[in-house]
Amino acid sequence: MKVAGAVGIVTGGASGLGAGTARMLVERGARVGVLDLPSSDGAGLAAELGDAALFVPADVADAAQVESAVGEVAAHFGRIDVCVNAAGISPAARVLSRKGQLHPLDVFRKTVEINLVGTFDVLRHAVAAMARNEPGPDGERGLIVNVSSAAALEGQAGQAAYAASKGGIVALTLPLARDLAIWGVRVMTVCPGIMDTGMLAGAGEERRAALMDLHVFPKRLGRPADFAHLVASFMENELLNGEVVRLDAATRL
Repeated sequence: MKVAGAVGIVTGGASGLGAGTARMLVERGARVGVLDLPSSDGAGLAAELGDAALFVPADVADAAQVESAVGEVAAHFGRIDVCVNAAGISPAARVLSRKGQLHPLDVFRKTVEINLVGTFDVLRHAVAAMARNEPGPDGERGLIVNVSSAAALEGQAGQAAYAASKGGIVALTLPLARDLAIWGVRVMTVCPGIMDTGMLAGAGEERRAALMDLHVFPKRLGRPADFAHLVASFMENELLNGEVVRLDAATRL
């Protein structure tokens, strides 16, 4: 799949990894539908990117909004070739806190609903659009890129909900690739490590330096552009399928 001329849909597309991916797609000649919450800066990003971008406000935890939003992107651009699921939340809570407080069950449910169920809901609608594409020379019609986390593999204290939701995305990867092979749709999952996105908002310089030191090499935080470059590589190399890729500078938490 060539990046130029492709149509992408990116959830969580107004900031962080999603915005980096949206920018990469437009810069390399693709068009993109940016899905994010109404309260996000999706409209501002779409205005910055011009006619090649469309902002569609949607909550990935709302099935009706997801169906409508994916349909709007497909209708506006005439197709969908790549779907990048970057929307997510990362609440922190211990199962039983030092003060004896239980992990709120609604927080666990909400995390799984957004990170895992929302991802699945978006991709199933995107695949329905991809199935209408004319296949490429080797039968390819589309690509799904799901965002998991290093926490899915090495979750830390306080990350039970987040790690479970992201672990589900890892577990989905191969079954999805097998399910969608008949339609010529590939599936890849990325496990980012410590990325310089909104999830680090408010971290002081000392904290940031400590996080950078966890990286074996290079000694810097990951950037949205690093993730976007990986997405482009996935698009261009059609033998990549059903795999989970760490993007973490060899960090092991």
